[in-house]
Amino acid sequence: MQLYFLIVFGDVDNFLLAVMSYDRFVAVCHPLHYTTKMTPQLCALLVAGSWVIANLNALLHILLMAQLSFCADNTIPHFFCDMTPLLRLSCSDTHLNEMMILTEGSLIMITPFVCILVSYICITHAVLRVPSTKGKWKAFSTCGSHLTVVSLFYGTIIAVYFNPSSSHSAEKDTTATVLYTVVIPMLNPFVYSLRNKDMRGALRKVIGRKRFST
Repeated sequence: MQLYFLIVFGDVDNFLLAVMSYDRFVAVCHPLHYTTKMTPQLCALLVAGSWVIANLNALLHILLMAQLSFCADNTIPHFFCDMTPLLRLSCSDTHLNEMMILTEGSLIMITPFVCILVSYICITHAVLRVPSTKGKWKAFSTCGSHLTVVSLFYGTIIAVYFNPSSSHSAEKDTTATVLYTVVIPMLNPFVYSLRNKDMRGALRKVIGRKRFST
């Protein structure tokens, strides 16, 4: 059950990052058509589609995992139930599971990533045509927080899941997994709220008070 929800929430986060990149693309490249393109119906469809695909993907991996036998030590060297540590404990042939992670799992991860990449290529092309430097900076600043979260999320996911199992170590996997399951979700509110002028002003005041008190 823990593994199922881990996969679901990880996939949903992945798809929503792609949806947000499309939202940024429409806002920057087609600002006058934003309300007609990003309708409530389309937003609801994108979110619902993300949940459906995430649940189907999680169900596939859970069913494959259920076919394995675990006849050795059942203590997982991890802080939660993840696929890679579970496969390491199995005394069955895990070739199919690893192949599905590297193929179907790669497709689930790469497709949204490609959508994000294409969106930002189009955004960059549109912004470079803006004549004023101030206009360019304003356009890029709207995407900075999203790009930060995308880099952190995909960097740690690739480090954990898309390497041969022989190159994995429990310490490295645990560290990277803590980053994308605990640290990045905790940072998200701060990263996105730094776009708000009031939040930036409050942060400067707090830092200024600490410097003054020291």
